[in-house]
Amino acid sequence: MPADFSEVIGRIRINEARIANLRDRLSVTDTNTISEFKKNSTNLKDINLEMKEIKTDLFQLKETLKEMIKEMNAFARSQDVKILEKYINMWNPLNFITEKEVLKLIKENAKKPSKQTR
Repeated sequence: MPADFSEVIGRIRINEARIANLRDRLSVTDTNTISEFKKNSTNLKDINLEMKEIKTDLFQLKETLKEMIKEMNAFARSQDVKILEKYINMWNPLNFITEKEVLKLIKENAKKPSKQTR
Protein backbone atom coordinates (compact mmCIF):
# COMPACT_ATOMS: atom_id res chain seq x y z
CA MET A 1 0.00 0.00 0.00
CA PRO A 2 2.73 2.55 0.68
CA ALA A 3 3.98 2.15 -2.88
CA ASP A 4 0.49 2.80 -4.23
CA PHE A 5 0.15 5.75 -1.91
CA SER A 6 3.40 7.37 -3.07
CA GLU A 7 2.41 6.70 -6.70
CA VAL A 8 -0.92 8.48 -6.15
CA ILE A 9 0.85 11.37 -4.46
CA GLY A 10 3.25 11.57 -7.42
CA ARG A 11 0.38 11.63 -9.87
CA ILE A 12 -1.39 14.30 -7.84
CA ARG A 13 1.80 16.40 -7.85
CA ILE A 14 2.13 15.95 -11.63
CA ASN A 15 -1.50 16.98 -12.09
CA GLU A 16 -1.01 19.97 -9.76
CA ALA A 17 2.03 21.03 -11.82
CA ARG A 18 0.03 20.68 -15.03
CA ILE A 19 -2.82 22.71 -13.53
CA ALA A 20 -0.38 25.40 -12.35
CA ASN A 21 1.15 25.43 -15.85
CA LEU A 22 -2.32 25.74 -17.42
CA ARG A 23 -3.16 28.59 -14.98
CA ASP A 24 -0.02 30.42 -16.05
CA ARG A 25 -0.86 29.95 -19.72
CA LEU A 26 -4.44 31.06 -19.08
CA SER A 27 -3.18 34.14 -17.25
CA VAL A 28 -0.88 35.03 -20.17
CA THR A 29 -3.70 34.42 -22.62
CA ASP A 30 -6.07 36.62 -20.57
CA THR A 31 -3.47 39.38 -20.41
CA ASN A 32 -2.88 39.20 -24.17
CA THR A 33 -6.61 39.12 -24.86
CA ILE A 34 -7.23 42.17 -22.67
CA SER A 35 -4.32 44.00 -24.30
CA GLU A 36 -5.60 43.21 -27.80
CA PHE A 37 -9.13 44.21 -26.79
CA LYS A 38 -7.87 47.60 -25.56
CA LYS A 39 -5.89 48.12 -28.79
CA ASN A 40 -8.88 47.15 -30.92
CA SER A 41 -11.17 49.39 -28.89
CA THR A 42 -8.81 52.35 -29.36
CA ASN A 43 -8.53 51.62 -33.09
CA LEU A 44 -12.29 51.38 -33.38
CA LYS A 45 -12.73 54.74 -31.66
CA ASP A 46 -10.18 56.29 -34.05
CA ILE A 47 -11.95 54.77 -37.05
CA ASN A 48 -15.31 56.07 -35.82
CA LEU A 49 -13.84 59.55 -35.41
CA GLU A 50 -12.41 59.46 -38.92
CA MET A 51 -15.75 58.24 -40.27
CA LYS A 52 -17.53 61.17 -38.62
CA GLU A 53 -15.01 63.58 -40.15
CA ILE A 54 -15.44 61.96 -43.56
CA LYS A 55 -19.23 62.19 -43.26
CA THR A 56 -18.97 65.86 -42.31
CA ASP A 57 -16.62 66.56 -45.23
CA LEU A 58 -18.89 64.66 -47.60
CA PHE A 59 -21.94 66.61 -46.40
CA GLN A 60 -20.09 69.91 -46.91
CA LEU A 61 -18.97 68.79 -50.35
CA LYS A 62 -22.54 67.89 -51.31
CA GLU A 63 -23.80 71.27 -50.09
CA THR A 64 -21.09 73.09 -52.04
CA LEU A 65 -21.94 71.13 -55.18
CA LYS A 66 -25.63 71.96 -54.76
CA GLU A 67 -24.79 75.66 -54.49
CA MET A 68 -22.53 75.46 -57.55
CA ILE A 69 -25.28 73.75 -59.55
CA LYS A 70 -27.76 76.47 -58.52
CA GLU A 71 -25.32 79.16 -59.64
CA MET A 72 -24.53 77.33 -62.88
CA ASN A 73 -28.23 77.24 -63.73
CA ALA A 74 -28.17 81.04 -63.65
CA PHE A 75 -25.34 81.19 -66.22
CA ALA A 76 -26.17 82.28 -69.73
CA ARG A 77 -26.35 79.50 -72.27
CA SER A 78 -24.33 79.67 -75.46
CA GLN A 79 -27.54 80.31 -77.44
CA ASP A 80 -28.33 83.33 -75.25
CA VAL A 81 -24.82 84.70 -75.74
CA LYS A 82 -25.09 84.22 -79.51
CA ILE A 83 -28.39 86.12 -79.59
CA LEU A 84 -26.87 88.96 -77.59
CA GLU A 85 -23.86 89.00 -79.90
CA LYS A 86 -26.16 89.22 -82.92
CA TYR A 87 -28.04 92.23 -81.45
CA ILE A 88 -24.81 93.98 -80.43
CA ASN A 89 -23.40 93.52 -83.91
CA MET A 90 -26.65 94.80 -85.39
CA TRP A 91 -26.69 97.94 -83.22
CA ASN A 92 -22.94 98.50 -83.58
CA PRO A 93 -22.43 100.47 -80.36
CA LEU A 94 -19.13 101.85 -81.66
CA ASN A 95 -21.16 104.17 -83.90
CA PHE A 96 -23.19 105.58 -81.01
CA ILE A 97 -22.68 109.20 -80.12
CA THR A 98 -21.44 110.23 -76.69
CA GLU A 99 -23.17 112.72 -74.42
CA LYS A 100 -20.38 115.27 -74.93
CA GLU A 101 -20.79 115.03 -78.68
CA VAL A 102 -24.55 115.58 -78.37
CA LEU A 103 -24.05 118.67 -76.23
CA LYS A 104 -21.47 119.99 -78.68
CA LEU A 105 -23.88 119.48 -81.60
CA ILE A 106 -26.66 121.26 -79.71
CA LYS A 107 -24.41 124.23 -79.03
CA GLU A 108 -23.29 124.37 -82.66
CA ASN A 109 -26.86 124.17 -83.91
CA ALA A 110 -27.97 126.81 -81.45
CA LYS A 111 -25.40 129.23 -82.89
CA LYS A 112 -26.57 128.68 -86.49
CA PRO A 113 -29.74 130.44 -87.54
CA SER A 114 -32.59 128.06 -88.12
CA LYS A 115 -34.33 127.75 -91.51
CA GLN A 116 -37.67 128.87 -90.07
CA THR A 117 -36.39 132.28 -89.02
CA ARG A 118 -35.17 133.20 -92.50
